[in-house]
Amino acid sequence: MSSFSIALPVARDSADGFKMIKDFKSLIKQNLKMLVLTNPGERVMIPGFGIGIQAMLFENFGTEVYSNIDSKIREQVKIYMPNVQIISISFDESMIDANQLGIQIMFSIPKIGLTEILKVVV
Repeated sequence: MSSFSIALPVARDSADGFKMIKDFKSLIKQNLKMLVLTNPGERVMIPGFGIGIQAMLFENFGTEVYSNIDSKIREQVKIYMPNVQIISISFDESMIDANQLGIQIMFSIPKIGLTEILKVVV
């Protein structure tokens, strides 16, 4: 079976040598996760790619920070993943004291009829 990409984090697999992504749902989720976790300037040849969310973890959390994260995610998805539509973004504040933030992104790809949820802990 053909593959779309190598799965991250890289892991060995007896079938293909490395664990591979073989379906659109997993590929889109991995790409969206990488967009959220990448800092601007970190990706070679695409300096504007990424949310820069790690830098926001030490801000005083409140509606302004959440609104800023929400708008950056929507802006970056519109630029770098235009076929993905963000339905909702919610935040899990239960790990704030440990300087971690849970983000749940519900998204869809209307052209293939896919609706999915991505959960990321930063």
